[in-house]
Amino acid sequence: PATEIARRIDPELDHLEGWFLPDTYYFPRNTTDVSLYQRAYAAMQQALAEAWERRDPEAPLTAPEEMLILASIVEKETGLASERAQLAGVFLRRLELRLRLQTDPTVIYGLGDAFDGNLRRRDLRSDTPYNTYTRYGLPPTPIALPGRAALDAVAQPEAGKALYFVARGDGSHQFSETLEAHNQAVQEYQINPIKNK
Repeated sequence: PATEIARRIDPELDHLEGWFLPDTYYFPRNTTDVSLYQRAYAAMQQALAEAWERRDPEAPLTAPEEMLILASIVEKETGLASERAQLAGVFLRRLELRLRLQTDPTVIYGLGDAFDGNLRRRDLRSDTPYNTYTRYGLPPTPIALPGRAALDAVAQPEAGKALYFVARGDGSHQFSETLEAHNQAVQEYQINPIKNK
């Protein structure tokens, strides 16, 4: 079970999600699962420490674990490498301004097995420790395994003024500086995507 693996890797670790660096690992035959987890855990510790050293000192993050949590959100929010630093910038500005992050992947993570692939308004209103629509700040733990690129994006976010973004439906996002512009983008890309093509 996960709790036993966590105990054998680090007695202080109570939540495994996020703490293993996704990478290619070469290992000899008969390597135990725990020793492979230990390698991936040590690799994440190192990657996180390096990213923390490179971080923007003005960022509203107080501990490496917060960087890991935010990097996990960036990892889940986009598959486009070109958007990671921009997304990290939006999230960091929202944290600094004490705005809710309002990001769907955290809500989905909080729903767990109850998520059926369709995120509904009631899900966004259903309060869990991971619901960034109902709660301020970061969720309590990472929600995914962030790679080095997501850690780097949080360490060195893209400067800008955008506070909002919405999925365009093609894997990319429309970024907006104002709520009015964001609402127009939501209308265009989410509510009436066929009509507006």
